[in-house]
Amino acid sequence: MIRTKIRAVFHPERFQGWTRKRNYFEGWYFKVVNNDETKAFAIIPGIAISKTGEKHAFIQVLDGKKLTARYHKFEPHAFKPNSDQFEIAIEDNHFSQQELQLNLPSLKANLQFSGNIPWPNQWYSPGIMGPYTFLPFMECYHGIVSLDHTVTGYLEVDGEIHDFGNGRGYIEKDWGQSFPSAYVWLQTNHFSQPGISVKVSVAKIPYLGYSFVGFIAGIWLNNQLIQFTTYNQSSLLKSVIDTEKVKLVMQNKNYILEIFVRREKATVLASPILGLMDGRIEESMKAFVEVNLTDRKSGKSILNDIGRNAGLEVAGKIQEIIIS
Repeated sequence: MIRTKIRAVFHPERFQGWTRKRNYFEGWYFKVVNNDETKAFAIIPGIAISKTGEKHAFIQVLDGKKLTARYHKFEPHAFKPNSDQFEIAIEDNHFSQQELQLNLPSLKANLQFSGNIPWPNQWYSPGIMGPYTFLPFMECYHGIVSLDHTVTGYLEVDGEIHDFGNGRGYIEKDWGQSFPSAYVWLQTNHFSQPGISVKVSVAKIPYLGYSFVGFIAGIWLNNQLIQFTTYNQSSLLKSVIDTEKVKLVMQNKNYILEIFVRREKATVLASPILGLMDGRIEESMKAFVEVNLTDRKSGKSILNDIGRNAGLEVAGKIQEIIIS
């Protein structure tokens, strides 16, 4: 079991909680949008373990267009992860990098994913957490399974079948004890041209009695990933968040990234607090994200576009991560 856990560290997409017995959660976030962008769903399978060791598996489903959410709870033995690759089964529901199959009372799905774009994964810097992956006792860890991919197949909701052929998808995950006490997260891969994906998050990160504002952003553009992270000498220049908008400005040694989002109506989702899914956050899947990426040396705009169908979460004591 210890060997399996060590191997998993270098593959963040896989199940990480092999030896955890309390105060732990792990969940994967599958976002799927159909071709004409009339349907958007987030499907979140996972496992939750309380401080007393009580466990349950879950599948949470967010309908981003109807602004509804459903939480399906399962016995812990229904959760069956694969130790050699990212593959999860919860009863008759299956999840991997290549497919998603659902067999829930009101929701059936058979979706396939192709052309996946993972976050780079080096042995010394596994996934989006980079060297922070190796720090023990962090409140929450994060992983990107696929920044962008093609979706095919169908999703059936309350007896109505929706075709997802030539749709777009995104997969990420989180694990640890709790979500941060303050954070903003956004993601979109629907721009004026295909093949562009943007993911940004800013959060208060507690560690061993101290805390700092951490940030991670990735822009997939022209078959290249441009990274802005706390650990690659990037800087968070501005973080302005209120009830109406989110504005973020970051820079690395080559680029300046400006993000502007006007907040939309959101749906309440369950979130982890010390392992239990007792918290509540709000997520929108209908936001529009203005993105401006500028070359610092030439001053030329590399990307100036608006992302659609954006997932957006703003949660917690936001004043803790405001930088003006």
